[in-house]
Amino acid sequence: MEKKYLILLAVSGAIVAIDQAVKMYIHTEFRLGESVAVLQNIFNLTYVRNPGAAFGFLREAPEAFRSIFFLSVPPTVMLIILAMLHTTPESNKLQTFALSSVFGGAIGNYIDRVRFGYVVDFLDFHYHNLYTYPAFNIADIAIVCGVGFILFEIVKEWFDSRKKITA
Repeated sequence: MEKKYLILLAVSGAIVAIDQAVKMYIHTEFRLGESVAVLQNIFNLTYVRNPGAAFGFLREAPEAFRSIFFLSVPPTVMLIILAMLHTTPESNKLQTFALSSVFGGAIGNYIDRVRFGYVVDFLDFHYHNLYTYPAFNIADIAIVCGVGFILFEIVKEWFDSRKKITA
């Protein structure tokens, strides 16, 4: 087995394991809406059920549409990620890690959708009562960081190609 697929298994497996373990703890030990201050007026652990996507996208859409959308789109995205990984050179460790992170995060949230019909969110950042960022979870962090690394790679490759043209 190529090393990049071992990285995929290790990284995405670790993300899914940690994400699901913490979500299970929140789901079983917290009441819906229960909040525990970790850093007063800045960060709480709060049990939130998110039937939508990031930032509440599609939260208000009809349940039948959400069910079809969230049970069909993520597997398609995961297949695209696997195809991208397949074409990623062995030497590109950052892209392999990034794709593995997105894959693991996608699986973590997909498991929630299949099990519960919603995603368990719990990381609740806010500033006093002035600003509240939408709650999120470990899978979301993995997805955002992975996409960030992919964008970094794209920009880096663009700059590298520009250097070759001007050299």
